[in-house]
Amino acid sequence: MRFTSEQRLDDGVLEREFTLGEIPGILWTPEPAAAPAPLILLGHPPLGLRRMYPRLAARARHSAAEGFAAATIELPGSGDRPRLPAVEQARADLRRALEAGEPVTDETVDALVLPLVDKAVPEWQAALDALLSLPEIGGPVGYSGGVIAIGTRLAAVEPRISAAVLFAGSFVPRATFDEARQVTIPLHVLLQWDDEGNDRQAALNLFDAFNSKEKSLHAHLGGHTGVPQSAGDAAAQFLTRHLK
Repeated sequence: MRFTSEQRLDDGVLEREFTLGEIPGILWTPEPAAAPAPLILLGHPPLGLRRMYPRLAARARHSAAEGFAAATIELPGSGDRPRLPAVEQARADLRRALEAGEPVTDETVDALVLPLVDKAVPEWQAALDALLSLPEIGGPVGYSGGVIAIGTRLAAVEPRISAAVLFAGSFVPRATFDEARQVTIPLHVLLQWDDEGNDRQAALNLFDAFNSKEKSLHAHLGGHTGVPQSAGDAAAQFLTRHLK
């Protein structure tokens, strides 16, 4: 991990951009405390860190106010990273199906999401290795955000993640349902009931598949970008309860 820039934000949060090999990322840490801070990994859709920065920074600063460090990395094929041709083709197929009013096939969803999951999860694990080596960061670790298939696999395979907030706002590959049955950590799942780009029934089926003894589904009326502030507050309370 190599830090490339840093700035102290007006609320005292230290924001540092870094690279992990060729992968860009951002780390936010609260003002120095007596003990290393717990860590929240901030997931996001594959729209690029620059485009997502305002929302990610707001979430990170909210987490810092509760004493958490927060970090994110650029997803494969996003931002300035090389494109994934197969995913680009699947995205074009998806767009054509939606514009024509046709159903989106399982094959298209698998081609769109699974290559991203396959590349992103090991990168998140490598980032976690590097982040936990910093003296100002300790455990436990939580995950918060989308893509839900990435969060599901991370929760299934990464034992250092103790709790997760998952955003049900993306397509769900068939394999993700099997992976969900391996997830046993506490979960807090957010669902926008009228999300125009989300298969609500698939999200409900995925929630049912999770094998966690503690899991809760928080559904709110409205479209993909209409998440109420109260939903974020409840998610933050969930992470505070499990990570501190």
